[in-house]
Amino acid sequence: MFQHHFQSQRPQTTAHLAQTMTLLSLTSDELRQQIESELASNPALEMVEERRCPTCRRMLPGKSPCPVCSQPTLAQSDEPLVFISPRDDYFTVGGALGTEDLPEDTFSSSCEELPEYVLRQIAPDLSQEDRRLAAYLLTHLNEDGLLTTTLFEVARYFHFPLSQVERVQRIIQRADPIGVGSCTPQEALLVQLDILADANPVPEMARRIILDGMDLLSRRQYSELARLFKVSLRQIQPAVKFVSDNLNPFPARSHWGDVRQPTAANVEVYHRPDIIISFQNMNENGPLVVEIIMPVAGTLRVNPLFKEAVHGSSDEKREDWKSDLERASLFVKCIQQRNHTMQRLLQRVVSIQKEFILRGDKHLKPITRASFSRELGVHESTISRAVANKTIQLPNRKIIPMSEFFDRSLNVRTVLKEFIEHELRPLSDTELAGLLEKNGFSVARRTVAKYRAMEGILPAHLRQAGAAT
Repeated sequence: MFQHHFQSQRPQTTAHLAQTMTLLSLTSDELRQQIESELASNPALEMVEERRCPTCRRMLPGKSPCPVCSQPTLAQSDEPLVFISPRDDYFTVGGALGTEDLPEDTFSSSCEELPEYVLRQIAPDLSQEDRRLAAYLLTHLNEDGLLTTTLFEVARYFHFPLSQVERVQRIIQRADPIGVGSCTPQEALLVQLDILADANPVPEMARRIILDGMDLLSRRQYSELARLFKVSLRQIQPAVKFVSDNLNPFPARSHWGDVRQPTAANVEVYHRPDIIISFQNMNENGPLVVEIIMPVAGTLRVNPLFKEAVHGSSDEKREDWKSDLERASLFVKCIQQRNHTMQRLLQRVVSIQKEFILRGDKHLKPITRASFSRELGVHESTISRAVANKTIQLPNRKIIPMSEFFDRSLNVRTVLKEFIEHELRPLSDTELAGLLEKNGFSVARRTVAKYRAMEGILPAHLRQAGAAT
């Protein structure tokens, strides 16, 4: 009896989780499109033209936010107020301007995210199931374009065969930038080598060097490489040069601009925020107000007339109509679960990063998605999906990617830029590392070089004092 109950509930639970995860990864505009699509395709779902609070379901007066959810629980509470805000309250709460009054430069620019860039290339060639799998893999890339999870864990999470995950990974790896989605730098190099070998001659020893001599190659110990393969240094040099000139162990760097070309131009796109942070009653000393934009102003619900009609329907139609009812009910529940997860996440993130929100990049506290997943008791992929592609408007009207709250190097890079802007003579990376150490940031010289390249700043011998680019 208990076994039968478990088996009958498992498909619904899996569908609920899968759809909630999909909705969680959508921006507010994408969520609006998804809701409109469901309304158009499912007669059991309806939108009631009324203004209710998406959280507590109270009717809302006029165009004001919910008088309950938008108020602090304690009179002196310093905790942020986090609530769902209907679309017609967009840019109006707290005395802000309407969208038509905003100057064009209110909306900040940011680069297209790498996962979105890759998925756009491969999506037309994937089935709906493989597309979900590809999106999951792409949200688990680190800043170098390598996977932060194992293929086995992905297969277990989706209950898919490992061969299917490996097939989707191979499709991702052959998108631009080639090698993205690999598990290791070595695997990325081998994928790139295979692609090049289809159209160009490849030195005989290139593959052996990558397979058996990666450690020596990365340290540029070419003489040791020659001894390892029992050949002369002259014989190994063409293969070493080919690998160095044509292959990149960190594929994402070729997408964002090679670290050797830090001044490469970025593609700019403009966003409206998915979350708005402001001051309560315009009081800068009061608690922060966090509005999660709900892209529809009405109430989404299961149509009660359709539910009644099911009971009087013929046997032929009843099963189809019941399926529509279940799908509508599931969709409404998943929307509510998405909102609840976003509220929990933002409640904690804004509390931790309040100084960053109010005082700028130098005050960002290093936090990770993994630590948040443990604190909130959810899978790390849930945090990644909630953060992916979302933008937040700060109280100063600046719009930033939500992922910036989890950028562990932003505060260090900001201080680094200040040091270089005020240097009396060009400081070496070693000297900059020493200055950062004195200011409480323990980073290695090569990490300084990496951060400098990320900020588009030239090395000491190529820049003039006080004129960093």
